[in-house]
Amino acid sequence: MTSRHMSHVRRWLLSSPPAEWALNQLREMLIGALRQGPVPKHVAFVMDGNRRYAKTHRIETVEGHNLGFEALAKILEVCYKSGVTHVTIYAFSIENFKRTKYEVDALMDMAKIKLKQLVQHGDLLDRYGARIRILGQRELIKPDVLEAVDKAVAMTAHNTKCVLNVCFPYTSREEITSAVRETVQDFSRPIPDTNKERPSPFRQDRITNTIRSQQQQQQQHYPNPTYLQTPEKGLQSPSSSTTSLSSSFSEHDHDVSSVSTSTTLQHDDITSSGLTTPDKQKQPPLQYPSPELITPETLTSHMYTASDPPIDLLIRTSGVSRLSDFMLWQCHQDTQIVFLDVLWPDFDLWSFLPVLWEWQWRVRKVGDADQNEETMDERRKSTKSKSKVSNRGAKSSFVSESLSVSPVKVHAS
Repeated sequence: MTSRHMSHVRRWLLSSPPAEWALNQLREMLIGALRQGPVPKHVAFVMDGNRRYAKTHRIETVEGHNLGFEALAKILEVCYKSGVTHVTIYAFSIENFKRTKYEVDALMDMAKIKLKQLVQHGDLLDRYGARIRILGQRELIKPDVLEAVDKAVAMTAHNTKCVLNVCFPYTSREEITSAVRETVQDFSRPIPDTNKERPSPFRQDRITNTIRSQQQQQQQHYPNPTYLQTPEKGLQSPSSSTTSLSSSFSEHDHDVSSVSTSTTLQHDDITSSGLTTPDKQKQPPLQYPSPELITPETLTSHMYTASDPPIDLLIRTSGVSRLSDFMLWQCHQDTQIVFLDVLWPDFDLWSFLPVLWEWQWRVRKVGDADQNEETMDERRKSTKSKSKVSNRGAKSSFVSESLSVSPVKVHAS
């Protein structure tokens, strides 16, 4: 039999109900075994190879993209079943706008179709509690496509367990630029002054009336006057004493009235003299946050994926070994980047499982190395502490031996 006939027989056998049941059971068993170990929390996919798949299989390009969406639906189910909480896919790049208008319109229509298909497969997202988020520049999206975007986001907004990030249209450089711009705007706002003096709760007329009442009380309880004597003139006559007493009272009344008048006219004198009140004083210079406070965490808080964990695993299909300006900031030193020589429509569980197993093996290896290093550090610390104790014991024994004096026997002659 030719290879073509063998492939038809294989497809017929695999499509039979017993074979499908056996494959489903095997799939569930493998995913269950996968959950027993560490599982990446955030996985990103660069879905590349749809057009080449269509060209290779001599089908329409749109059909190749439809097959790519079916592969995405299967992979999403595997990810959410195995315990992955965040999945990010690269759907449309800003660089694609540099192509011809015909090709850009075709890509936009394909994106619209994909989003509609995602909405139609809403039972898959609702089953695992996944919601859709669109990452990118909304102002570049056509109005009809933007309507499909908003509809897909609104239909899954109630889900909170898992997240599906659709980058459309997106480039990592634009995301980083936007984060830097927002950070500059935040650090260009002055720091609010929390130490400002609060205005006095008492009005000027109330202060004036209080001073007047205090002066009247002092006048009522004014102490008895004392009569002063001068050495030259001696004692004064009663008439002169009465005159001096009246004159002193008049002088005192004049002083009180002058004080009251000066107090009452104090605010007017200050205003007329050109002096400024505290409200009109020169404001202190504004203070701004120090640029030294900007850290990588500051920029991360302004990224599209600020609420998501860092990417643990990034996979690109079609055998192309480049990131194409995708998630450059989110990839860190522990991110495992895998380039697979398989087209995206052919990417399935059997292509995905070896990648997950390798990731688990690396994580366990790093964990064992860290654990061994911690054990060695503890052993070094215990060895150092034991050596210190032994050295102290040796020093104390040496000191005790040097200080001990043997008894001297004295013989009588």
